[in-house]
Amino acid sequence: MSTPRTVDRAFETALYDAADDALDTAASLLAADPAADAELARRGEELVAMAWRRGWQPADVVRIVRRELDDVHVRLVAALIRAQAPHDRPRGPRWTAQLDAVPDQAPPRTDRFSQATAVLELYRLLLRLPTLDPLEPGEPGAAGVPGAPGEASRRESRPESRTLARIRALLAKAEATGYPEEAEALSAKAQELMARHSIDEALLSAHAPSPDAPGACRIGVEPPYEQAKAVLLDAVADANHCRAVWNEPFGFSTVVGFEADLEAVELLYTSLLVQAEAAMTKAEAAQRAGGRKRTKTFRQSFLAAYAHRAGTRLRAATDAATAESGTTTDVDLLPVLASREVAVTDRLERMFPETTTTRLRGAGDAAGWTEGTRAADDARVDRRRPLR
Repeated sequence: MSTPRTVDRAFETALYDAADDALDTAASLLAADPAADAELARRGEELVAMAWRRGWQPADVVRIVRRELDDVHVRLVAALIRAQAPHDRPRGPRWTAQLDAVPDQAPPRTDRFSQATAVLELYRLLLRLPTLDPLEPGEPGAAGVPGAPGEASRRESRPESRTLARIRALLAKAEATGYPEEAEALSAKAQELMARHSIDEALLSAHAPSPDAPGACRIGVEPPYEQAKAVLLDAVADANHCRAVWNEPFGFSTVVGFEADLEAVELLYTSLLVQAEAAMTKAEAAQRAGGRKRTKTFRQSFLAAYAHRAGTRLRAATDAATAESGTTTDVDLLPVLASREVAVTDRLERMFPETTTTRLRGAGDAAGWTEGTRAADDARVDRRRPLR
């Protein structure tokens, strides 16, 4: 039997039939034909390329495989992504960063039947991935999004600004410190820099021959307590002139905004989540010392309160920085920022013409809400005295 025919028969047997006996039959076919391994790997790379055409990105695929399958499947899909990458077109710095973050552990050695079974389980999942809204300029379906040749490479070649490097450093220190007041001041300074960086980018774009257009990125919202984490991400996005839409089944939010603001949202959400989880662990320890057991409701309420309070503080810090910048520049900021807000809203509505709201569940624990609010106050990001 020819090698391609072995793979074809295995696919016909297993990929379109969810029954376990079909999977076993197909895995037996592949296990008995070592010469089929190369063709099987090539088909996997094709499935990865098909996922890209359907709007998925490397981080999205790794995330869904981790959610739906096991570690062995994550390692298998990571190997396929790395193998397919040299044959792909340039897609910009965010895509490159996702490729760099793909796990690099080799799949574990096992018997041929088990290996074939895992591969087929992975391919089943990849084959059934639905089409997502495209994020990259020039992708099919990205109507109205600039995608001139060379745009991705121009973005790729732009070095990270000193401001972003300072923001990263401040947030890293805020995550590492064990002193709430210090974390508060560091996060405050980071948000202030983010707001000023956003204003600078807006003014530069307003005077450019070809003004920037808003883009989009996906940020993972991992279990547990996804709802509260999605609320936190929404608050961070709103404070940084972006809009977020949560996709609960696939475990991510799509954030729409201008590039400098998207970078700020990714950085600050990740940092605040680290700070929130550290504060929650400390608050739970205090609750246990007082005789109360840990509860899911306490944690959900804590994170919900943290998200609500942090959002208020973030917006206040942004408004303060915007007001101050308006007094130190000859340009009227309001029309510039308003036009960018309209552009973001337009892009969001084209990507998601129909959205629904959801009620946050399980946030009725008074102690959790109080402690979460207190923790957000400790990490608040309105303007504070500078660090000495």
